[in-house]
Amino acid sequence: MPPPGTPSEELLIARFRGHARRLFWSALVLIATFGATAYFYGNLPAEYEDWMLLSAAGALVLLAVVLPFIVWYSRSTTVTTRRVIAHHGVGARRRREMSHARGYTIAVRRGPLQRLWGAGTITLSNGVDAPMRLANVPNVTLVHETLADQIEVGQILAHRDAQAGGDEFDTA
Repeated sequence: MPPPGTPSEELLIARFRGHARRLFWSALVLIATFGATAYFYGNLPAEYEDWMLLSAAGALVLLAVVLPFIVWYSRSTTVTTRRVIAHHGVGARRRREMSHARGYTIAVRRGPLQRLWGAGTITLSNGVDAPMRLANVPNVTLVHETLADQIEVGQILAHRDAQAGGDEFDTA
């Protein structure tokens, strides 16, 4: 622990993405598309050609597999010793931060499927800014406990630094 008044180093605690169960249907479409393409390649009626089959399969894979993966991959959350950072966006990246020292409330919502997979949605609200919603967080109970601990540590350090700063002016 750093001495009072000196800034503490910001350390990475966790970096995660939304639960990958969201990509289940994309994986199913990918398997079905490859299976159907392999089956029909060379076995199409005379009026259709193989390039038409490959074009349709490519378009289906692009729309139903690649795009959902890119959207899923473009959203990430980072928890450090000072703040929570949420990144999202494919072309234009957006970033939201919430400081542990300011404090915030943590709300966890878990639907039946989320409970089955150990995931959940965490909403962080400090009462001033718009709430930060982290959807489909894997290991949601562990993330919730970590955030609660970081709020407590951040507020203790902020209080200690405020007390140390006030003592310097009292001695004059």
